[in-house]
Amino acid sequence: MHKQRGMTFIGVVLLVAIIVFVATIAIKLTPAYLEFFAVKKVVQKIQNEPSFASMGPKEIMDSFYRSASIDNIGSVKEEHITIEKTESGKPVLTIEYQKVIPIVANVSALLDFHVSTESGRKAAEMAPDVQ
Repeated sequence: MHKQRGMTFIGVVLLVAIIVFVATIAIKLTPAYLEFFAVKKVVQKIQNEPSFASMGPKEIMDSFYRSASIDNIGSVKEEHITIEKTESGKPVLTIEYQKVIPIVANVSALLDFHVSTESGRKAAEMAPDVQ
């Protein structure tokens, strides 16, 4: 007599439930990450402008908001943007913001995003913290 092999019905249902849960999280988090990559692209574009070293804070903000309106960036507000000068006088544009994504019922994902023109730091650090 041969032993039966394979998954039971309950095993298949659990596997499908896990795949659906992971897919749901991925679908809900993808827009936040796409927006972050757009923010990162805008910051790199501003940094690569020939006049970046001589730009003032107002010019940098105007350049960011022009590009942000084109790329449909809505999560970055004025309070998330910091513009400082290095010792050499070069401006440093830093954007730090958080996004809370509801997953299911009272479960949400908190995503922390950081991007900067400062070359001493990583250009982009992402630290998603699911709560």
